[in-house]
Amino acid sequence: MTALTEQPTLRLLLVDDHSIVREGVRRILEAHEKTWLIDEASNGFDALAFLRSHAVDLVIVDLSMPGLNGVDLIQRIRLQLPHVRILVLSMHAEEQYAMRSFKAGANGYLTKDSATKELLAAVNKLLSGGAYVSASLAERVVQQLNGAVGVPSHASLSNRELEVLRRLVDGQRLTDIADDLHLSIKTISTHKTRIQEKLQLPNLAAIVRYGLENQLGEQPPPTVPGLLS
Repeated sequence: MTALTEQPTLRLLLVDDHSIVREGVRRILEAHEKTWLIDEASNGFDALAFLRSHAVDLVIVDLSMPGLNGVDLIQRIRLQLPHVRILVLSMHAEEQYAMRSFKAGANGYLTKDSATKELLAAVNKLLSGGAYVSASLAERVVQQLNGAVGVPSHASLSNRELEVLRRLVDGQRLTDIADDLHLSIKTISTHKTRIQEKLQLPNLAAIVRYGLENQLGEQPPPTVPGLLS
């Protein structure tokens, strides 16, 4: 009698600096598939350290994290571990963030407000070799790729400049941004100056106003009930 061959267990890594978000995502995944191994990291550097010593099939990563941001993390994973699948799970429902994520090497992009309904579909699609983008974003991403809609001014910003812009919109001081990103205050000031030049904005108040109008700020993390409802 031939023994049945067991299917290999899949391993997933959740990377988000909010523990409550990681808990909510874990609950959704474990309710669907209890055999998956699900590990967690609270920042990009810890995620890279984990990936160097563990074989992982899929990484679910947030974009806005202190230290190494999501886009930089995606680029490093893609360079070092090209076989690993990467799903972005982000508060940002602005297509520029999705575009930058895909250009960095992500295989899927899902907004956190869509996680309850779409997370399992996105994970399964990526694990089967496909790509995924939130239904609420898909049309706008395609329109921008096809040139059907105008490209916003902040598309000219580098990934780091966009990160600094987001933090300015959230009300962070230059010194706090420098500490979070592990950069000098002089470097952050230079980024702020370049943001003003590229967007043709006269001062910080104008930067904040522009960011709010274009929904570039961070939103508070969802509670577990909200993520699971």
